[in-house]
Amino acid sequence: MAGTNSERELLAEGPAIVLVEPQLGENIGMVARAMANFGLSELRLVKPRDGWPSEKARSAASKADHVIDATCVFDTLEEAVADLNFLYATTARERDGFKPVRAPMDAAATLRTKFGAGEKTGILFGRERWGLTNEEVALADEVVTFPVNPAFASLNIAQAVLLMSYEWMKSGMEDVSETRFQAVEQRPATKEQLFGLFDQVEEALDARGYFRPAGKKPRMVENLRAVLSRRAFTEPEISVLRGVFATFDRYSRQNPRGGWRETAGDTSDDGGDTD
Repeated sequence: MAGTNSERELLAEGPAIVLVEPQLGENIGMVARAMANFGLSELRLVKPRDGWPSEKARSAASKADHVIDATCVFDTLEEAVADLNFLYATTARERDGFKPVRAPMDAAATLRTKFGAGEKTGILFGRERWGLTNEEVALADEVVTFPVNPAFASLNIAQAVLLMSYEWMKSGMEDVSETRFQAVEQRPATKEQLFGLFDQVEEALDARGYFRPAGKKPRMVENLRAVLSRRAFTEPEISVLRGVFATFDRYSRQNPRGGWRETAGDTSDDGGDTD
């Protein structure tokens, strides 16, 4: 599958993801996939409606089998979080109570600190249709909520897990602007190579009567060079462009590369070159 690489290190650590009474196996699978994307691996389910294991969940997990295979099922939320030292509850609604409310970035930083100290942590997510009860939120140490459209704050469960998993991954990065890969490094073109491109393009256009009327040619050449020099080309880019323009010299619409081309009303061989 695109994006997967069995030869790379598989990250599998961090807080447990606890789903309370999830309904659809497909949603659980998408949660597992989101977790695996960002290095989480411990999934706990409280009374999944359609039972466990679930082939629909495995299919939706898109090869996040290490998460699916290690998933634990509990009869009560209390049992699911009994061994945890610290627990966040996620909610989009204002709640009555005295729980501190954190943004995802701050919550992830707290989880990372506690993880580094050897504490067991978790993040609690509610039902697809109506989330967590106040009693369930009360079992958590703090609340985390997302900066969403106040008039449309509902997230599906996989989206919510993905957002927190993403913040977890970021919290462990020394540089949050770091990317997994970079563009292939290329040598910048020299001015001599750029001038060669100018000469080639101008000669090809001149041969086709582009610079008309003649009195405007200097200005048209100036504009063309300005366009071609607006950015710093690399050597491979200059090579690509010159190859394109060289094709204009070697072949025409009537004699294309690869041989003759049939046109409307003309089925004769145009005598073009063949490869």
